[in-house]
Amino acid sequence: MKLIQEFKQFAVKGNMIDMAVGIIIGSAFGKIVASLVNDVLMPPLGLLIGGVDFTDLKATLKQASVNELGEAVPAVTLNYGTFVQTAIDFLIIAIVVFIMIKAINSLKKKEEVAPSAPPPPTKDQQLLTEIRDLLKK
Repeated sequence: MKLIQEFKQFAVKGNMIDMAVGIIIGSAFGKIVASLVNDVLMPPLGLLIGGVDFTDLKATLKQASVNELGEAVPAVTLNYGTFVQTAIDFLIIAIVVFIMIKAINSLKKKEEVAPSAPPPPTKDQQLLTEIRDLLKK
């Protein structure tokens, strides 16, 4: 029973909910970046280097063949084009996260630098100020 109560306390905390929202937004953001790379960046980049589609780039280690039983044996390939595309996805995500963190940090610095207004004086302080002013006269 204690384990269930501890889990309830953990799950109800704001951190758990914030983390869940972050994961959901992160997965959606990953799809957006994948689409950006696959559909927007890679076609012109492939065109610039001679009409190459990165996902088709591969090195064949062993050609496809037919074994003794007449079954087709697929080719063994290193799909480095897919790796290049995934690396570009990662770089774009890393750059965007870096820019977001930099923006958040600059906003935090502005909050720290901006002086907050002093709190209004309490009734005791007002009374003491009036007494001081009367004594000066």
